[in-house]
Amino acid sequence: MEERHHIRIEVGGRIPLRDGVKLSAIIFKPTKIDRAPTILTMTPYGADRYVKTGDFFARHGYVFVIADVRGRGNSEGTFRALAQEKDDVADVIEWIADQPWCSSELGMWGGSYAGFSQWAAIRCGNEILKTIVPVASAFPGIDVPFWRNIINLYEFQWQALTHGVTDNPNLAGFSDYWKQIFWYRYENNLPFSSLPELAGYSEMPVEWMQHPCRDDYWDEMVPTDAEFSSVDMPILSITGHYDADQAGALEYFQRHTGLSSRSAQAKHYLLIGPWDHAGTRNPRREVGGLTFGEASQIDLNELQLQWFDWVMKDGVKPQFLRDRITYYVAGSEQWRYASSLAEVGADREKQYLSSNSIKTNAVRRYGQLTQRAPRYSSRIDQYHYDPLDTRQGHWELTLGPNYLSEESRTDPLFGNGVVYESDPFDESLEIAGFPRCIVWMSLNVPDTDFEVILSVIDADNQIVLLSRDMQRARYRKSLREAEFVHPGTIEAYKFTGFTFVGRFLHKGCRLRLTLRSPNSIYIQKNYNNASEVIHEGSADARLAEITIFHGQDYPSYLEVPVNKCN
Repeated sequence: MEERHHIRIEVGGRIPLRDGVKLSAIIFKPTKIDRAPTILTMTPYGADRYVKTGDFFARHGYVFVIADVRGRGNSEGTFRALAQEKDDVADVIEWIADQPWCSSELGMWGGSYAGFSQWAAIRCGNEILKTIVPVASAFPGIDVPFWRNIINLYEFQWQALTHGVTDNPNLAGFSDYWKQIFWYRYENNLPFSSLPELAGYSEMPVEWMQHPCRDDYWDEMVPTDAEFSSVDMPILSITGHYDADQAGALEYFQRHTGLSSRSAQAKHYLLIGPWDHAGTRNPRREVGGLTFGEASQIDLNELQLQWFDWVMKDGVKPQFLRDRITYYVAGSEQWRYASSLAEVGADREKQYLSSNSIKTNAVRRYGQLTQRAPRYSSRIDQYHYDPLDTRQGHWELTLGPNYLSEESRTDPLFGNGVVYESDPFDESLEIAGFPRCIVWMSLNVPDTDFEVILSVIDADNQIVLLSRDMQRARYRKSLREAEFVHPGTIEAYKFTGFTFVGRFLHKGCRLRLTLRSPNSIYIQKNYNNASEVIHEGSADARLAEITIFHGQDYPSYLEVPVNKCN
């Protein structure tokens, strides 16, 4: 039976940084080991939150260090989210390397911001760092503070959570208050730039707003290509189907494996479960109205302990990680394995957009998804997006907690969007990987936003969200450079940022593709003009007419990664 160690906890340790600032840390030590492998996590949420985790790893023979980041918890300095970790984490690692209780082997643990901190740590090049296990890792400029350059208003709640030196969970979680703030701005069509003042603070959100797309400001926070390519250590990346930071976690994975040597690629493992952001640390069977099988419940602390034992204690590789890619397929409730992400969903099936006639401005309207390539020359569907129309926001105020599964009578479009559905499947199939969508469109305005939602409708007429993508038209060619639309020009809009999906679809299910312009109280609103979106308001609003083309001349289609199941 494995020995469980008695532990000693040292509270209030001071870690000096290069500029004289001292970080506070809680250090957990196994009492009968003089020098042990060490695990580090750096958090903006207060070291006390991870006491049980420190106890767990220390009792299994590790020193566990929980450090409050600069300006948070009991640490000195001023907190500048995301911008400070590159140098600070390097200094902490150097300090740990000099401690008599460290065996010169260090791993890192943690998720979300602490996952981001691990990727910041690889930049220091310190040989003591033997492995990282980044979970749900935020990637500045990719999924924080915006996704596809469209800002999610939750960032304001996060800023409230981390304002000052201690967490403010009651303020950040005061949903009625935040809904009131977001609704007031939405209903009165005030510029997005008014939100910091409305929310009662004006520091970091304003700085972030000055950089509305991926640029050097965000690039400085993450590893360079050269730094990614130089990393050759075992890495276990973890994310979830419904993780809000999935895009960031996978960007790190793909950036590293795309730039590094074959040796380094072979050491980078990826785990994707049926979890939301919180579930990547503490998996739950129920997420957003969906219930997953017992197989989805794995002990992630135990898995990561096995990982650290393998890397730093000459243990065996965790049996659960049978191949480099481990992903869950809901519906069949099974884990699947692959040697690379490219292998997942390598077989793809096109579903072409088609329709006979769709009436503009109908409350709901349906076209078809068909495997047959269109033989007609060209047809069009249209919808209007009026940014001053607040019906969508009124409807959102009535929504309940089930955000992933809804009955088909819900989610009205209010004239803003089109829906395409497939025929019922005549055989079961499995979708795993990244959908893609190419839609030929023309606009009468220089800019607007798009949201593309892929869902499945089961035999009980229940809609389950599978994956989604967004796009701001001015960034259709590059997320770094804006290029406004020439009204009336027909262009292929490529939706290639869909989230990862893994789901078994039974015979009789139907796919649904919804294309609309988002008009939500919870995300930044585009008023369809050619100015900075954060400064646009009611005076800038223009009615957008979006025309969708399909046919032989303009073959718009959805591409899904499928595996036929007999």
